[in-house]
Amino acid sequence: MAMRRRTATLSGLLVTGLLLGFAAPPTSAEAASADNYYAAPGGSGSRCTKSAPCALTGVRDMVRSRTGAMTKDITVHLRGGAYRLTEPLSLGPEDSGQNGHQVVWAAYKNETPLLSGAKKVTGFSLHDGEKNIYRASVPVGTRSRQLFVDGVRAHRARGALDPAGFTLSGSSFTTNDASYTSFTNQDEVEVVDNNAWKHMRCPLQSITGTSTGGSSLNVSPDCFADNNTQVPNVGFPLNGSGLPKLNGVSWIENAYQLLSKPGQFYLDSSAGHVYYIPRPDEDLSSADVELPVTEQLLDLSGTPGHLAPVNNDDKRAVYSGSSWGLSGNRIAGDLGNDVKYASTNGDSVSFTFEGTGLQVLSERNPDQGDIDVYVDGVKTDTVSTVTTGPRLAQQAVASVTGLPKGTHTVKLVKTSGAYMLIDGFTVIPDVLKPVHDITFKGVDFAYTTWNQPSTSGYIDNQAGVLWDPVTHKPVRIPAAVQVHRGSRVTFTDGTFEHLGGAGIDLADGTQDSTVTGSRITDTSGGGISLGEVDDYYQTQPALMTSGDTLSDNTITHVGQEYQDAVGIWAGYTRDAVLSHNEIGYTPYSGISLGWGWGWASPYLKGISSRHGTNYAGGNQILGNHVHNHMGVLHDGGAIYTLGGQSEGGGAPSVLAGNVLSEGNNTNNMIYHDEGSSNWNTHDNVVRFGGKNWVGMWVKSIHDNNIHDNYSDNPTSLNEGTDVTLEQATIVTDGAWPQAAESVIAAAGPKARYKPRTDMVDDDSLRVAYSGSWRAAGHRGRGDYLDGVHSTDRDGDSVTITFSGTSIAFLTETSPDGGLIEVAVDGVGKGTVDAGATSTSARQTVFRSAQLNPGTHKLTLTKAGGRAMVVDGFRVTAKAEDR
Repeated sequence: MAMRRRTATLSGLLVTGLLLGFAAPPTSAEAASADNYYAAPGGSGSRCTKSAPCALTGVRDMVRSRTGAMTKDITVHLRGGAYRLTEPLSLGPEDSGQNGHQVVWAAYKNETPLLSGAKKVTGFSLHDGEKNIYRASVPVGTRSRQLFVDGVRAHRARGALDPAGFTLSGSSFTTNDASYTSFTNQDEVEVVDNNAWKHMRCPLQSITGTSTGGSSLNVSPDCFADNNTQVPNVGFPLNGSGLPKLNGVSWIENAYQLLSKPGQFYLDSSAGHVYYIPRPDEDLSSADVELPVTEQLLDLSGTPGHLAPVNNDDKRAVYSGSSWGLSGNRIAGDLGNDVKYASTNGDSVSFTFEGTGLQVLSERNPDQGDIDVYVDGVKTDTVSTVTTGPRLAQQAVASVTGLPKGTHTVKLVKTSGAYMLIDGFTVIPDVLKPVHDITFKGVDFAYTTWNQPSTSGYIDNQAGVLWDPVTHKPVRIPAAVQVHRGSRVTFTDGTFEHLGGAGIDLADGTQDSTVTGSRITDTSGGGISLGEVDDYYQTQPALMTSGDTLSDNTITHVGQEYQDAVGIWAGYTRDAVLSHNEIGYTPYSGISLGWGWGWASPYLKGISSRHGTNYAGGNQILGNHVHNHMGVLHDGGAIYTLGGQSEGGGAPSVLAGNVLSEGNNTNNMIYHDEGSSNWNTHDNVVRFGGKNWVGMWVKSIHDNNIHDNYSDNPTSLNEGTDVTLEQATIVTDGAWPQAAESVIAAAGPKARYKPRTDMVDDDSLRVAYSGSWRAAGHRGRGDYLDGVHSTDRDGDSVTITFSGTSIAFLTETSPDGGLIEVAVDGVGKGTVDAGATSTSARQTVFRSAQLNPGTHKLTLTKAGGRAMVVDGFRVTAKAEDR
């Protein structure tokens, strides 16, 4: 459903904002076709009826007792209000729909259920009158990295952006400024560095004085080393170059002494105090102040969960025979950069494990041969590891699945060929039993935190994929809603906002699941994540991420804390559909799909031996509107792809019908990066920004077909191999051909999912620019949604098509502003003047008279001054007309 403004006051929580529409009340037919149960905040009923609803866990247990004999859908009606969680609501296979039926968790009628991970903070009193710092008490030991006041994110106390005067000395940053030595709780202070495409942060170990009277900010040694070392090559597909390093200071964060601006807070966990400087319009005696303390709100987990290979030296592996050797640093793409090999027939390796299956990684090469496979002493198979093509690393040559859960031994015996190679093992610990056939409809999720960076830092790889500080294996920012090993799990008409991590994560081989018509905004991490980065080798379709759909979602203002995050991230996936989403106002890329840095490419920087396979392919990125991206970091794009697609054959992946605009620090608007292959990229509209409308910079990018696109920028880059690049239809002065106009009209969420809001940003697809316009985002000048379009040429115009009874035009008034001609529905309405003696953002210079209900057009034409600026529009309309 489309968005509307709603306010719910229940259980002491005030929630106000642009949220998604509510689930409609069930019709008589719907009610009769489902078993109905009810939950409410504070519910204490035992039968979960409408008159005596249960708590969340109570209704879950009631449903669990009924799923085994389902003859119809089960609907859990969630009454409105805040369900304050100290741990996630957990659902598993036993909570899943059965016998072809669904378990539906739905908002009750016109009410708003909110799963919240926050504690409400009250009792603020003035602590420092000179700085206007207020203080409230919280339980000693409370940990959080976020605070929200009346639904607006506060920022942890921080110093100036890109401060001058810091010098890196070893693992310390030194400065002549002595004030840092007075900081309290020094090991909770963090140094943050945005460098190229990476966002890095580390806690300090201490702050000491220097011999010259300054300060030395001594970074935690382990975190500093992790952020300054080539990331471990545990398996070549997993990592890129691993650098740049943390070697500068973008800002210093999280000290009481840094509190200086309205909207900043500081949490002193050891003393049990939260400090805050209110914004001018905030009254802390009545404000809703939310301190997130829970990291996850909903967990849907099937088995076996996450699968990751271990290297050939795992202690459970026993090698028998006289010819075994170890070959390391082979530059062949091995797991851990090494393999164990045997050259004598009859030599063997046995692996004993607890679980239900085992996958064995080897290589395929012309000099290899056959391997006999024994399971618990019984020969079950003979597999061949021979290939007539190039060497292929990390191949799942033996897959033993479906064993009864328990202790098993898999033995592999060399029977032919020059060598038998062993690269690694993946244990399948449990039977495959997805969590499945569960729907969440009209349910909101808000207020989470994620505390790991406070102790071990943020060890960035790219796009919200990190390196675990202990295992040095890839991990991701946790999401408020996690789905592990899911099947036919659906989220629709929900809101995910005010989060300390990501929004929602469909992980660990989740299949045929959807996120549709949802709003994801104001997250510290990314919006939606899909798939994994370490299951590339998978050959079992049942264990792959496949068939998932992310459509008609509005994803904005992600990466509020971790600025490498993206709107939608997908790793290794098959047959995924990412369609008709709106993604905007991101610090890094809009959509990022794929992984592997060219490992699957035979053209990887000339190293033909470093080659493997992955199961990705058949993915579709269709009809999305990605705008105002790359606001902070560099080396990304509106849509960014990585790694091979359909390398083993099959239909290519498709990138089509997208509108990509308002690129800020964007070198390639369509960015097919390392290893990107087998993409059919066509019928996209690229406008307003970017060095190249499409870019492919290295030979490992191959076999892409790029054709029938439209751009207002003629520049492109193609250094790939066997790439067909047809120049886009180049458009000037906004004169898009009808085919491009059709793409623009169709992009983004479908009408019923689009936001119902009075405000229309200058980035909206309803706004058409004619002339030599340019876009600028993330300006920090008070613009509506922090961006504008502008032109210097008289006669250039902008037209907005809207439904409503009046409209107002917002611009920036300044000494550069001048006259603007106004026309409504083609009828001139005179001129307005955007000139002023000083610069002011978000100024209303025109408001129409009352219009008849229906569709109208407002046209504004530059008629004087040095520049005309378009910031946004305010439309007055009935909700159904927006």
